[in-house]
Amino acid sequence: MRISYLADRPELAAQLIPGLLEHWSYIFPNQTAADRAAKFRAHLNRDKLPIAWVAHDGDTALGTAALRKFDLEGREDLSPWLGGVFVLPSQRRRGVASALCRVVEGKAYDQGLSRLFLFTHGQEALYKRLGWSTLEATMWHGHSCSIMSKVPDLSRPVIHCRFTTQE
Repeated sequence: MRISYLADRPELAAQLIPGLLEHWSYIFPNQTAADRAAKFRAHLNRDKLPIAWVAHDGDTALGTAALRKFDLEGREDLSPWLGGVFVLPSQRRRGVASALCRVVEGKAYDQGLSRLFLFTHGQEALYKRLGWSTLEATMWHGHSCSIMSKVPDLSRPVIHCRFTTQE
């Protein structure tokens, strides 16, 4: 597995769009592939937010994550955000999401950001294992979720890219 800036592998986004549309259909039932593609295009940056990454095995996309200035409507007082973490169902439970999160965290800390935020509904255990703490509970489109935050552990090396072998 390799994690690249989406800006370096934009063609891989198309492989993620059907899964993203299905995953978020209960929140955004009218979202189209064109809408999702436009959102990916807005994240084709390396040093300016929003920035997206794609995890891939050669030419096969596995998942994505992003670093955004804002991610939760109504909470513009918190910034920046780890957002858009998504791994294709067939690729889950292989460490892809964890690796993506670490790369996004590394970029945030490289940019001198001292704290990072995210919101999730249902993946709190994953983020707690990665060192995130619950800040507060909130609602998003009628669903309960948690806002979480993380302060970097500067004693640990920053991960920019992660390579693993598949057995």
